[in-house]
Amino acid sequence: MRTTVGIIGGGPAGLLLARQLHRAGVGCVVLECRTRGHVERRQRAGMLEQGTVDALREADAAGRLDAEGLVHRGIELRFDGERHRVDFPSLTGGRTVTIYAQTEIVKDLVALQLAEGPPLLFGAEAVAVDRAESTAPVVRFRHEGRERALSCAWVAGCDGFHGISRAAFPAGLGRSYAHVYPYAWLGVTAQVPPSCEELIYARSERGFALHSMRSPSVSRLYLQVPDTAVLGDWPDGRIWDELAARFAVDADWSLRRGPVVAKSLTPMRSHVHEPMRHGRLLLAGDAAHIVPPTGAKGLNLAVSDVRVLARALITLHRTGDSQLLDRYSELCLQRVWQASRFSDDMTRMLHARPDGDAFDHRMQLARLRRITASHHAASELAANYSGLPLPV
Repeated sequence: MRTTVGIIGGGPAGLLLARQLHRAGVGCVVLECRTRGHVERRQRAGMLEQGTVDALREADAAGRLDAEGLVHRGIELRFDGERHRVDFPSLTGGRTVTIYAQTEIVKDLVALQLAEGPPLLFGAEAVAVDRAESTAPVVRFRHEGRERALSCAWVAGCDGFHGISRAAFPAGLGRSYAHVYPYAWLGVTAQVPPSCEELIYARSERGFALHSMRSPSVSRLYLQVPDTAVLGDWPDGRIWDELAARFAVDADWSLRRGPVVAKSLTPMRSHVHEPMRHGRLLLAGDAAHIVPPTGAKGLNLAVSDVRVLARALITLHRTGDSQLLDRYSELCLQRVWQASRFSDDMTRMLHARPDGDAFDHRMQLARLRRITASHHAASELAANYSGLPLPV
Protein backbone atom coordinates (compact mmCIF):
# COMPACT_ATOMS: atom_id res chain seq x y z
CA MET A 1 0.00 0.00 0.00
CA ARG A 2 1.12 3.54 -0.79
CA THR A 3 -0.18 6.94 0.23
CA THR A 4 1.06 10.43 1.06
CA VAL A 5 0.24 10.45 4.79
CA GLY A 6 -0.03 7.30 6.88
CA ILE A 7 -2.12 7.98 9.98
CA ILE A 8 -1.72 5.64 12.95
CA GLY A 9 -4.80 5.79 15.17
CA GLY A 10 -8.49 6.18 14.41
CA GLY A 11 -9.52 8.34 17.34
CA PRO A 12 -10.67 11.96 17.00
CA ALA A 13 -7.18 13.25 16.12
CA GLY A 14 -6.47 10.71 13.38
CA LEU A 15 -9.97 10.85 11.92
CA LEU A 16 -10.13 14.65 11.84
CA LEU A 17 -6.68 14.85 10.26
CA ALA A 18 -7.75 12.37 7.59
CA ARG A 19 -10.91 14.35 6.95
CA GLN A 20 -9.04 17.62 6.50
CA LEU A 21 -6.36 16.11 4.27
CA HIS A 22 -8.86 14.25 2.11
CA ARG A 23 -10.92 17.38 1.50
CA ALA A 24 -7.74 19.16 0.40
CA GLY A 25 -6.75 16.39 -2.01
CA VAL A 26 -3.92 14.94 0.09
CA GLY A 27 -3.94 11.15 0.04
CA CYS A 28 -3.95 9.31 3.37
CA VAL A 29 -4.77 5.98 5.02
CA VAL A 30 -5.89 5.52 8.64
CA LEU A 31 -4.81 2.43 10.59
CA GLU A 32 -6.82 1.68 13.75
CA CYS A 33 -5.94 -1.36 15.84
CA ARG A 34 -9.37 -1.68 17.48
CA THR A 35 -12.77 -2.56 16.04
CA ARG A 36 -15.23 0.09 14.94
CA GLY A 37 -17.52 -0.76 17.86
CA HIS A 38 -14.74 -0.35 20.39
CA VAL A 39 -13.63 3.00 18.95
CA GLU A 40 -17.16 4.38 18.91
CA ARG A 41 -17.83 3.33 22.53
CA ARG A 42 -14.58 4.66 24.01
CA GLN A 43 -15.62 7.15 26.72
CA ARG A 44 -13.55 10.30 26.90
CA ALA A 45 -14.03 14.01 27.50
CA GLY A 46 -16.94 15.93 26.08
CA MET A 47 -16.14 19.64 26.57
CA LEU A 48 -15.24 21.35 23.29
CA GLU A 49 -13.48 24.68 23.04
CA GLN A 50 -14.72 27.13 20.43
CA GLY A 51 -11.70 26.30 18.26
CA THR A 52 -12.56 22.59 18.31
CA VAL A 53 -16.14 23.33 17.27
CA ASP A 54 -14.82 25.58 14.50
CA ALA A 55 -12.48 22.84 13.27
CA LEU A 56 -15.32 20.31 13.02
CA ARG A 57 -17.46 22.84 11.16
CA GLU A 58 -14.62 23.60 8.75
CA ALA A 59 -14.35 19.85 8.08
CA ASP A 60 -18.12 19.70 7.41
CA ALA A 61 -18.42 17.27 10.32
CA ALA A 62 -20.56 19.28 12.75
CA GLY A 63 -24.11 18.54 11.60
CA ARG A 64 -25.14 16.57 14.69
CA LEU A 65 -22.91 18.67 16.94
CA ASP A 66 -24.76 21.85 15.94
CA ALA A 67 -28.13 20.13 16.39
CA GLU A 68 -27.45 18.28 19.65
CA GLY A 69 -24.48 19.97 21.33
CA LEU A 70 -25.13 21.92 24.53
CA VAL A 71 -23.63 25.42 24.38
CA HIS A 72 -22.33 26.58 27.76
CA ARG A 73 -21.56 30.18 28.56
CA GLY A 74 -19.66 29.58 31.79
CA ILE A 75 -18.87 27.32 34.73
CA GLU A 76 -19.70 27.38 38.42
CA LEU A 77 -17.10 27.24 41.18
CA ARG A 78 -18.20 25.92 44.58
CA PHE A 79 -16.25 26.23 47.81
CA ASP A 80 -16.95 27.07 51.44
CA GLY A 81 -20.67 26.46 50.85
CA GLU A 82 -20.75 29.25 48.23
CA ARG A 83 -21.60 29.34 44.52
CA HIS A 84 -19.70 31.56 42.08
CA ARG A 85 -20.33 31.70 38.33
CA VAL A 86 -17.61 32.53 35.79
CA ASP A 87 -19.25 34.04 32.69
CA PHE A 88 -17.18 33.29 29.60
CA PRO A 89 -18.69 35.63 26.95
CA SER A 90 -18.38 38.75 29.09
CA LEU A 91 -14.79 37.89 30.01
CA THR A 92 -13.52 36.68 26.62
CA GLY A 93 -15.29 38.79 24.05
CA GLY A 94 -18.06 36.30 23.37
CA ARG A 95 -16.44 32.84 23.48
CA THR A 96 -18.39 29.81 24.67
CA VAL A 97 -17.80 26.06 25.02
CA THR A 98 -19.94 23.14 23.87
CA ILE A 99 -20.79 19.82 25.51
CA TYR A 100 -20.79 17.03 22.94
CA ALA A 101 -19.44 13.59 23.81
CA GLN A 102 -16.24 12.37 22.18
CA THR A 103 -18.03 9.11 21.30
CA GLU A 104 -20.40 11.13 19.11
CA ILE A 105 -17.55 13.01 17.41
CA VAL A 106 -15.92 9.69 16.57
CA LYS A 107 -19.19 8.25 15.24
CA ASP A 108 -19.68 11.30 13.03
CA LEU A 109 -16.13 11.18 11.64
CA VAL A 110 -16.17 7.41 11.10
CA ALA A 111 -19.44 7.62 9.17
CA LEU A 112 -18.08 10.40 6.96
CA GLN A 113 -14.83 8.57 6.36
CA LEU A 114 -16.48 5.31 5.40
CA ALA A 115 -18.90 7.13 3.11
CA GLU A 116 -16.50 9.54 1.42
CA GLY A 117 -12.97 8.25 2.11
CA PRO A 118 -10.06 8.09 2.56
CA PRO A 119 -9.37 4.45 3.51
CA LEU A 120 -9.95 3.54 7.17
CA LEU A 121 -8.81 0.08 8.28
CA PHE A 122 -10.13 -1.25 11.58
CA GLY A 123 -8.27 -4.10 13.25
CA ALA A 124 -5.05 -2.84 11.67
CA GLU A 125 -2.37 -2.98 14.37
CA ALA A 126 0.68 -0.85 13.61
CA VAL A 127 3.78 -2.63 14.89
CA ALA A 128 6.65 -0.43 13.67
CA VAL A 129 7.60 2.72 11.81
CA ASP A 130 10.67 2.11 9.66
CA ARG A 131 12.96 4.67 8.01
CA ALA A 132 11.24 7.63 9.69
CA GLU A 133 14.33 9.74 9.06
CA SER A 134 14.21 9.06 5.31
CA THR A 135 11.97 10.51 2.62
CA ALA A 136 10.08 7.21 2.34
CA PRO A 137 9.00 5.93 5.77
CA VAL A 138 7.08 2.66 6.07
CA VAL A 139 4.46 1.67 8.62
CA ARG A 140 4.37 -2.08 9.20
CA PHE A 141 1.05 -3.40 10.47
CA ARG A 142 -1.04 -6.54 10.93
CA HIS A 143 -4.45 -6.75 9.31
CA GLU A 144 -6.77 -9.71 8.79
CA GLY A 145 -4.04 -12.14 9.79
CA ARG A 146 -1.45 -10.74 7.36
CA GLU A 147 1.70 -8.69 7.82
CA ARG A 148 1.44 -5.62 5.59
CA ALA A 149 3.36 -2.43 4.88
CA LEU A 150 2.17 1.10 4.18
CA SER A 151 4.67 3.23 2.28
CA CYS A 152 4.16 6.96 2.64
CA ALA A 153 5.84 10.35 2.53
CA TRP A 154 4.79 11.27 6.09
CA VAL A 155 3.56 9.42 9.16
CA ALA A 156 1.17 11.00 11.67
CA GLY A 157 1.26 9.28 15.06
CA CYS A 158 -2.23 9.77 16.51
CA ASP A 159 -2.28 6.51 18.45
CA GLY A 160 -2.43 7.77 22.02
CA PHE A 161 -0.23 7.53 25.07
CA HIS A 162 0.30 3.76 24.78
CA GLY A 163 0.74 3.63 21.00
CA ILE A 164 3.86 2.76 19.05
CA SER A 165 4.53 6.16 17.47
CA ARG A 166 6.36 7.83 20.33
CA ALA A 167 8.27 4.59 20.95
CA ALA A 168 9.52 4.81 17.36
CA PHE A 169 11.62 7.86 18.25
CA PRO A 170 15.31 6.90 18.64
CA ALA A 171 16.52 6.49 22.21
CA GLY A 172 17.96 9.77 23.42
CA LEU A 173 16.04 11.92 20.93
CA GLY A 174 14.35 14.66 22.91
CA ARG A 175 13.01 14.39 26.40
CA SER A 176 9.82 13.44 28.21
CA TYR A 177 8.53 15.52 31.13
CA ALA A 178 6.11 13.78 33.48
CA HIS A 179 4.26 14.30 36.73
CA VAL A 180 1.91 11.90 38.54
CA TYR A 181 -0.69 13.28 40.95
CA PRO A 182 -1.43 11.40 44.21
CA TYR A 183 -5.12 10.89 43.46
CA ALA A 184 -7.46 9.67 40.71
CA TRP A 185 -10.92 10.41 39.35
CA LEU A 186 -13.87 8.09 39.79
CA GLY A 187 -16.20 8.87 36.90
CA VAL A 188 -19.83 7.79 36.70
CA THR A 189 -22.40 8.07 33.94
CA ALA A 190 -25.94 8.21 35.31
CA GLN A 191 -29.28 7.96 33.56
CA VAL A 192 -30.65 11.10 35.21
CA PRO A 193 -31.11 14.70 33.99
CA PRO A 194 -28.28 16.99 35.12
CA SER A 195 -28.76 18.90 38.35
CA CYS A 196 -27.22 21.99 36.78
CA GLU A 197 -27.23 23.94 33.51
CA GLU A 198 -23.45 24.39 33.45
CA LEU A 199 -20.49 22.44 34.79
CA ILE A 200 -19.86 22.63 38.54
CA TYR A 201 -16.29 22.48 39.89
CA ALA A 202 -16.51 21.87 43.64
CA ARG A 203 -13.66 22.07 46.12
CA SER A 204 -14.19 20.76 49.64
CA GLU A 205 -12.08 19.37 52.44
CA ARG A 206 -13.50 15.97 51.48
CA GLY A 207 -12.00 16.30 47.99
CA PHE A 208 -12.87 17.54 44.53
CA ALA A 209 -16.10 16.83 42.62
CA LEU A 210 -17.23 17.74 39.10
CA HIS A 211 -20.77 17.75 37.75
CA SER A 212 -20.99 17.53 33.97
CA MET A 213 -23.42 16.04 31.47
CA ARG A 214 -23.62 14.11 28.23
CA SER A 215 -27.13 15.19 27.23
CA PRO A 216 -30.28 16.69 28.79
CA SER A 217 -31.09 13.22 30.18
CA VAL A 218 -27.62 11.83 31.02
CA SER A 219 -25.30 13.15 33.74
CA ARG A 220 -21.55 12.62 34.00
CA LEU A 221 -19.99 13.12 37.44
CA TYR A 222 -16.53 12.75 38.93
CA LEU A 223 -15.07 12.30 42.40
CA GLN A 224 -11.51 12.70 43.59
CA VAL A 225 -10.46 9.37 45.11
CA PRO A 226 -7.11 7.94 46.29
CA ASP A 227 -4.84 6.73 43.51
CA THR A 228 -5.13 3.26 45.07
CA ALA A 229 -8.94 3.20 44.81
CA VAL A 230 -10.77 0.20 43.32
CA LEU A 231 -14.26 0.35 41.87
CA GLY A 232 -15.52 -2.41 44.16
CA ASP A 233 -15.12 -0.11 47.16
CA TRP A 234 -17.51 2.43 45.66
CA PRO A 235 -21.10 1.13 45.47
CA ASP A 236 -23.64 3.48 43.93
CA GLY A 237 -25.06 4.66 47.25
CA ARG A 238 -21.66 5.70 48.56
CA ILE A 239 -20.91 7.58 45.33
CA TRP A 240 -24.15 9.58 45.45
CA ASP A 241 -23.72 10.38 49.15
CA GLU A 242 -20.18 11.61 48.61
CA LEU A 243 -21.16 13.69 45.59
CA ALA A 244 -23.99 15.31 47.55
CA ALA A 245 -21.63 16.15 50.42
CA ARG A 246 -19.02 17.74 48.15
CA PHE A 247 -21.56 19.76 46.11
CA ALA A 248 -23.39 21.00 49.21
CA VAL A 249 -24.00 24.76 49.34
CA ASP A 250 -25.80 27.15 51.67
CA ALA A 251 -28.67 27.51 49.20
CA ASP A 252 -31.73 25.72 47.86
CA TRP A 253 -30.03 23.14 45.64
CA SER A 254 -30.10 19.36 45.59
CA LEU A 255 -28.37 16.65 43.60
CA ARG A 256 -30.57 14.49 41.41
CA ARG A 257 -29.89 10.78 41.74
CA GLY A 258 -30.49 8.03 39.24
CA PRO A 259 -29.26 4.69 37.90
CA VAL A 260 -25.48 4.51 37.38
CA VAL A 261 -24.84 2.92 33.99
CA ALA A 262 -21.03 3.14 33.87
CA LYS A 263 -18.07 3.65 36.22
CA SER A 264 -14.38 4.23 35.53
CA LEU A 265 -11.16 5.21 37.27
CA THR A 266 -8.84 7.74 35.63
CA PRO A 267 -5.26 8.27 36.85
CA MET A 268 -4.14 11.88 37.09
CA ARG A 269 -0.92 12.67 35.28
CA SER A 270 0.85 15.15 33.03
CA HIS A 271 3.26 14.10 30.29
CA VAL A 272 4.88 16.08 27.49
CA HIS A 273 7.34 14.74 24.93
CA GLU A 274 9.69 17.11 23.13
CA PRO A 275 10.07 17.28 20.19
CA MET A 276 6.88 16.16 18.49
CA ARG A 277 8.69 15.32 15.25
CA HIS A 278 11.38 12.87 14.21
CA GLY A 279 12.19 13.02 10.51
CA ARG A 280 8.95 12.23 8.67
CA LEU A 281 7.15 11.02 11.81
CA LEU A 282 4.96 13.60 13.58
CA LEU A 283 3.10 13.08 16.85
CA ALA A 284 -0.33 14.53 17.61
CA GLY A 285 -2.64 14.39 20.60
CA ASP A 286 -2.09 11.94 23.45
CA ALA A 287 0.85 10.36 21.62
CA ALA A 288 2.77 13.54 22.46
CA HIS A 289 1.13 14.86 25.61
CA ILE A 290 -1.25 14.02 28.45
CA VAL A 291 -2.87 16.52 30.80
CA PRO A 292 -5.00 15.93 33.91
CA PRO A 293 -8.68 16.21 32.96
CA THR A 294 -9.44 19.07 35.36
CA GLY A 295 -8.97 21.69 32.64
CA ALA A 296 -10.78 19.66 29.92
CA LYS A 297 -7.84 20.12 27.54
CA GLY A 298 -6.98 16.62 26.27
CA LEU A 299 -9.29 16.37 23.25
CA ASN A 300 -8.97 20.07 22.51
CA LEU A 301 -5.17 19.91 22.46
CA ALA A 302 -5.35 16.97 20.05
CA VAL A 303 -7.57 18.96 17.70
CA SER A 304 -5.24 21.95 18.00
CA ASP A 305 -2.28 19.76 16.96
CA VAL A 306 -4.24 18.38 14.04
CA ARG A 307 -5.27 21.82 12.79
CA VAL A 308 -1.63 22.92 12.70
CA LEU A 309 -0.45 19.64 11.16
CA ALA A 310 -3.16 19.59 8.50
CA ARG A 311 -2.44 23.17 7.53
CA ALA A 312 1.29 22.42 7.30
CA LEU A 313 0.84 19.27 5.17
CA ILE A 314 -1.71 20.94 2.89
CA THR A 315 0.56 23.96 2.42
CA LEU A 316 3.45 21.65 1.51
CA HIS A 317 1.23 19.73 -0.93
CA ARG A 318 -0.06 22.85 -2.67
CA THR A 319 2.99 25.11 -2.68
CA GLY A 320 6.02 23.01 -1.76
CA ASP A 321 6.64 25.33 1.19
CA SER A 322 7.78 23.33 4.24
CA GLN A 323 8.32 26.23 6.67
CA LEU A 324 5.15 25.58 8.67
CA LEU A 325 5.86 21.86 8.80
CA ASP A 326 9.40 22.54 9.96
CA ARG A 327 7.96 24.57 12.87
CA TYR A 328 5.20 22.09 13.72
CA SER A 329 6.70 20.85 16.98
CA GLU A 330 7.72 24.31 18.15
CA LEU A 331 4.29 25.84 17.44
CA CYS A 332 2.28 23.04 19.04
CA LEU A 333 4.42 22.84 22.15
CA GLN A 334 3.81 26.52 22.90
CA ARG A 335 0.10 25.75 23.32
CA VAL A 336 0.71 22.36 24.95
CA TRP A 337 2.75 23.87 27.76
CA GLN A 338 0.21 26.63 28.38
CA ALA A 339 -2.60 24.04 28.54
CA SER A 340 -0.47 21.87 30.83
CA ARG A 341 0.12 24.84 33.13
CA PHE A 342 -3.58 25.69 33.22
CA SER A 343 -4.58 22.08 33.88
CA ASP A 344 -2.01 21.81 36.66
CA ASP A 345 -3.19 25.08 38.24
CA MET A 346 -6.82 23.92 38.19
CA THR A 347 -5.88 20.52 39.60
CA ARG A 348 -3.81 21.89 42.47
CA MET A 349 -6.38 24.57 43.30
CA LEU A 350 -9.37 22.22 43.52
CA HIS A 351 -8.08 18.87 44.81
CA ALA A 352 -7.45 18.06 48.46
CA ARG A 353 -3.86 16.88 48.87
CA PRO A 354 -3.52 13.59 50.78
CA ASP A 355 -0.64 15.10 52.73
CA GLY A 356 -2.10 18.61 52.86
CA ASP A 357 -2.36 20.74 55.97
CA ALA A 358 -4.28 23.83 57.03
CA PHE A 359 -1.90 26.06 55.10
CA ASP A 360 -2.62 24.22 51.83
CA HIS A 361 -6.35 24.53 52.50
CA ARG A 362 -6.12 28.29 53.03
CA MET A 363 -3.96 28.77 49.95
CA GLN A 364 -6.52 26.97 47.78
CA LEU A 365 -9.28 29.16 49.14
CA ALA A 366 -7.16 32.26 48.51
CA ARG A 367 -6.69 31.24 44.85
CA LEU A 368 -10.41 30.61 44.42
CA ARG A 369 -11.37 33.88 46.08
CA ARG A 370 -9.00 35.79 43.84
CA ILE A 371 -10.82 34.40 40.79
CA THR A 372 -14.22 35.36 42.18
CA ALA A 373 -13.05 38.84 43.27
CA SER A 374 -10.72 39.87 40.44
CA HIS A 375 -11.91 40.56 36.89
CA HIS A 376 -8.37 39.97 35.66
CA ALA A 377 -8.08 36.56 37.36
CA ALA A 378 -11.54 35.48 36.19
CA SER A 379 -10.71 36.59 32.64
CA GLU A 380 -7.53 34.54 32.64
CA LEU A 381 -9.42 31.42 33.75
CA ALA A 382 -12.15 32.02 31.16
CA ALA A 383 -9.64 32.60 28.35
CA ASN A 384 -7.72 29.43 29.11
CA TYR A 385 -10.82 27.29 29.69
CA SER A 386 -12.61 28.40 26.52
CA GLY A 387 -9.41 27.96 24.52
CA LEU A 388 -6.33 29.98 23.63
CA PRO A 389 -5.92 30.96 19.96
CA LEU A 390 -3.98 28.74 17.58
CA PRO A 391 -0.29 29.64 17.30
CA VAL A 392 -0.66 30.12 13.51
